[in-house]
Order: sequence, then structure tokens, then C-alpha cells
Amino acid sequence: MADSLVKIGLLVPLKNNLDEDDSIPKIEIFEGINVVGRNNVSVPDKRLSRKHISLNASLDGSIDVTVEGSNPIVINFGDQRKKLCSKESATLVSGDIVELIPGHHFFKYVTSAGEKNTSSSECHKRFSTDDMKPSEGETLKLKRKRQINEDEALARALQAGLTNNSSIRESDMGAESSGCSRNQVETSLAFHDGSGTIRNFDVPKNKISSVFRLLRVQGLPSWANSSSVSIGDVIQGNVLMAVLSNYMVDMDWLISACPILSTIPRVLVIHGEGDGTLNHLEKNKPANWVLHKPPLPIAYGTHHSKAMFLVYPQGLRVVIHTANLIHVDWNNKSQGLWMQDFPWKDQKDLNKGCGFENDLVDYLSALKWPELSVTLPVIGNVKINSSFFKKFDYSSAAVRLIASVPGYHTGPKLKKWGHMKLRSVLQECSFDKEFQKSPIVYQFSSLGSLNEKWMAELASSMSSGFSHDRTPLGLGKELIVWPTVEDVRCSLEGYAAGSCIPSPQKNVEKDFLKKYWAKWKANHTGRCRAMPHIKTYTRYNGQNLAWFLLTSANLSKAAWGALQKKDSQLMIRSYELGVLFLPSSVKDGCGFSCTENGGSKEAKCGSSRNDQECRTKMVTLCWQGNRNTDLSSEVITLPVPYELPPQPYTSEGQAVVLPEATQMFLGHGISDITRRMFTDMFGQDNFNCRPIKIPEL
Repeated sequence: MADSLVKIGLLVPLKNNLDEDDSIPKIEIFEGINVVGRNNVSVPDKRLSRKHISLNASLDGSIDVTVEGSNPIVINFGDQRKKLCSKESATLVSGDIVELIPGHHFFKYVTSAGEKNTSSSECHKRFSTDDMKPSEGETLKLKRKRQINEDEALARALQAGLTNNSSIRESDMGAESSGCSRNQVETSLAFHDGSGTIRNFDVPKNKISSVFRLLRVQGLPSWANSSSVSIGDVIQGNVLMAVLSNYMVDMDWLISACPILSTIPRVLVIHGEGDGTLNHLEKNKPANWVLHKPPLPIAYGTHHSKAMFLVYPQGLRVVIHTANLIHVDWNNKSQGLWMQDFPWKDQKDLNKGCGFENDLVDYLSALKWPELSVTLPVIGNVKINSSFFKKFDYSSAAVRLIASVPGYHTGPKLKKWGHMKLRSVLQECSFDKEFQKSPIVYQFSSLGSLNEKWMAELASSMSSGFSHDRTPLGLGKELIVWPTVEDVRCSLEGYAAGSCIPSPQKNVEKDFLKKYWAKWKANHTGRCRAMPHIKTYTRYNGQNLAWFLLTSANLSKAAWGALQKKDSQLMIRSYELGVLFLPSSVKDGCGFSCTENGGSKEAKCGSSRNDQECRTKMVTLCWQGNRNTDLSSEVITLPVPYELPPQPYTSEGQAVVLPEATQMFLGHGISDITRRMFTDMFGQDNFNCRPIKIPEL
């Protein structure tokens, strides 16, 4: 029967080093449905089902792969690695690699030139008569698949071009078919030699805790990754115990990216995963891992906080960031991360605390994880609960914590969480007069169901604070920074990047929001085409920052909370965590490190200015001032990834949400041509889809 079918290509077995494995037979793929499993993969592994995957091969050379067995597979395309669980599907093109079991049984899909010619010849014979021509539905399916393949090729070409720091020709990347003009691409790849770019962002070790840093993005030129960090830069050294807090956790990728996690005596993973993924985690987690999903007392809430707490012999590393523990978040998105190391307290100081410590312990208490026992050097056996974290000295903390925990908060707890916590902290601060009625930016990756009343409530909190003469700063113009449809289409990941900026159509298209929308522009950080999963909120005047918040919280009532009962109660649905940078009076930096050798606590926390206190002045990368004009102030540069001031959208800007199956949001400013293209690809009914609920990522 195989002789009567059109051969599409082969699955070529590979060794773990991705060299071809001659000891295992190649698997031929023919037009139509092909089944791959234990019967035709000659390896003794019972994790492979007899019908492990099905491959629906088309004449255009692409293959739809569906996971039929109970165990997941992994697909590697370019620099991306995507896991598919049971019943999930994806499209393979030539060159993609399939791991039939994550990390095992590698097969590369290839289409040889000879096979292509044969296919073309046989295809011509088969479709030479009218009754054998493809149906209209099949033609449309092939057209849609070709469009998707072109989009993927565009993303890969963009990534390759960025790596080589060279311009990309329209003909090389299919710009015409994807809707990306040559000018768009050349603008996004502009080379920045002057001041005001991330290439000049060089943070001394004793100042690292005073700033946040961007995560490294694969495929960007080296200048765009200046002072950026990877997960391996964070989880390193002699870690005795780790608490990893996140929403999504890809265990297979995480352990491959940080093998140290398999050797740490105890790892507590606090997550927000659903039952399907949780079952996989439970079955396959290392023996040293403990999983915990915090209680969600109010419907539609999530555990969304993203943090790490790493215990070392020298002290504690606290990491607050914006990335899920998955490959694409740490390699392809615009993300932010702050971390600071804190030493153990002296025995005489065990009862001393500070604002940072109180906020941290209160937040950890709300997570209600099962108490763990761990044996630590010198200390011996200790119980890992929220009180354990009182053993560290946070007096040098460079930020304030702004957290959310679910519940109905009243009385003293009213100002403890969410936007009311931010309000209370800002009300304690004084700012330069230039920030009176200055603009405020909301930049996030998922939009909740909002109304004008709640936006005014949030603005009241974001606008809190006083100038030095105790005059209230007052309300300022609010702007929402979000990518356009063109940004997503021409991004490093193509349409797939839209998965990090989802929102139901009904939430985006509310008339009162039109005045808020502003563009994502990130030329100075090289991240125009690295779509943002980072969440930031800031008040600015020019390139000067009154304050800056890096957080997991999207723009939603669930994350920030909503006042009820005549403002006497704050209702919050989700767990969130962020760090607030303020222009406070601080000593000249603390360089304590848990991973670097040498020096006592006192030696590392010394001051080059005889402990003289000075006031910090926060600015963006594009600030052009003179750092030596005022010796009583210290300039702290924060790598805000987008440009200030943001450019508002034009009046004809329009938002669009694709159907639920695509799980992506493609932004604003969609043209009539683009609308027709999407309608052609997904159908009129799907394009004008009913409102759908997509979970916040």
C-alpha cells in the first residue's frame, strides 16, 4: 500500500548530541495519517505507547503531529522548544526535531530533494483530472498552513538577522506575505551607537540590588543583552534549599536549564498549575521536590507570583521576576528580574526587623505551604516556614515589596495588599516637584475586565505621594503600553508571541480605554521584536522616574484588588509579588553576595563616602544629565525596556482577538488588509469571535 502513496519525508533518528543514529531505522512518512509508536520505533521503552503520535502529512511537506499517548513529547523548532501533552497538536516543517519522550528518542523530520520531486510528479498525476482535484476545504487548509509556515520562517529569519546584526531583505523573509514592510524591519534592527542604549548599562556589583535587569533574549545582538541575565546566572552556587514560586512550571526544561535543582537537598515549588500539568509534575518530579498550590478562596484567582528564595551557607538570595518557568519566557520575551542577597542575622539581632522583612514574612505566611524540615550546616535541623525567613538581615534592602494575596481585606489589612499597599507606601514618600501631575505608565501583558470607576480607583493609588513641600502630587495622564498587531506579526516568534499578551476581545474594545493606548517602542534596548511579558508601572517626567514597580501583576481587579463596601474592604483574587524602586535616602550600596568568596559582611557593605547618606535620583537609559553636578544625590539608571514618553495610538487604532484555539492576542492598529487576511485564515465567524476567557500568563 505504501507504494501507492506519496512519500512526504522521513523521521531520521538522532543521538543525544543530534548526530544521526544509524542503529535505528528511519521512519517513512506518507501522505495522510501515519502512526508512530512502540511498534515502529525499535527502542525498549515502555513509556512509548503503541500509538504514541499520529502524523497527518500534507502534500506541501508540512505535518500535523498529535500526541495520542499519555506521555508528552517535545518539538524543537529553531531555538524554541515546545512541549505537547496528550491530545495537543502542532505543525512540523522540515528540520524540526521531535523528542518522543522529553529528553529521549530524538527524530528529525526531513524532506529530501528527490522525495520532493517525486511528490510533485505524483501529485501532478493524481490531480490531473477534475474529479481528483483537492476540495475547496483542503485547498483552504493548505493555504492556511502555508501562511503559518511563512510566518514561522519570518520569525526565524528575523532572529538570524538580529544575531548577525545585519539588515534583512524582504525577499529573504517573506515580508510581503507576512505584512512586515522593509522599513519596519530595518527600523527595528537599527544599530544604536550613541548614549541612551542598553549597551551603556553597566552595573557595579555593589549596586546590583538597586536596579533590576532584563532577561537575556536569544537571537539579539550582543549589545542588546548588555548586563542581561539568564536563569543560570541566578540559580547557582552552593544552594542548600530553594523555594521557587511561579504560575507555570515546565519541569523538564527547568532541570535541563538548571541541573543544580536535582542536587539541592530540598526544593519547594509553589505553583499555579492546573490538574493536567500537575499530574505530570507529581509523577515525574525529582524526589527532592515538594509541590504546593496555595489556597484560592475566591473564584477565578490564580497563584501568579514569580519569585525565588535560595538559601546558602552565607545567607539568602531573594529574586523577584516576571518570567514563568518555561523556555520561551526565559529566552524569547522581554522580561525583568531583581535580586539581592541578605546575610544571616547575628544572634543578638534576631528580634530586629524592618519593613521589607515584615512584608516578606506576611506574604509567605499567606501561602500556607506544608512545613518542611531541612538540615542546614551550623544551624542543624530547621523547619522551613514563613518564620524561618526572619533569620536573615534585610536592613540593606534596596526596594519595598508590593504583594497581593486573595481575600476580603478590612481594617488594618486594608492597606496591606494590592494597590492599597502601593498607595500607603507612596503616601509615606516625598518626591521632586517636577512629578506633580506627571504621567503614569501601565505596562503589562494581560488586560482584565475593567470599568472607569476602578481605573479611577487605581489612578488614585498610583498618583499618591507628596512633593517635598507636602503638596500632593495629584493625578496625571495615564497611558497603557501594549504591542501592536505589526509588532507581534514581525516579532522573533511570529504569531506565537501573541500567547504572552492575551485578553478577551470584550475587555480590550471598551470605548473608555481608547484614550490610554500607547505603543511598545524598544529600540534603545533592542527589544522591539521581543514581545513583553514584563509588567511595569511607573511615574515619570521626561527621562526622570519618580518611582518604578516591577511586578507579576497585570492590569486587573483580580491582581490589584477592588474596593468594596464604601471603600472599607479590598477584594483580591490572586497572588502577586513585585518590587518598588523609590528615591529614598540610602547608604552607598551593599555588595554582599552569597555566591562570591571573600570578605565579611562588614567589609562588603562598606561605604566609599564615609557612610554619608545621599538621595537617589532614578532615570532611564536615555537620560542625558550630568552625574557629577550634585554630589548630594546619586543617579540610579533603570533599564526601562520601552521608550518614554510613549507614543499614543492614532484614533483609527483597533484591537483584535483571534479565536480561542490560537491562544494569542495580536494587538491594535489592524488594517483592512490584515482583517481580510485573518478572516481568510480563520473564518469570519472566528475572527469576530464571541468573548472568551483566556487565563493570565
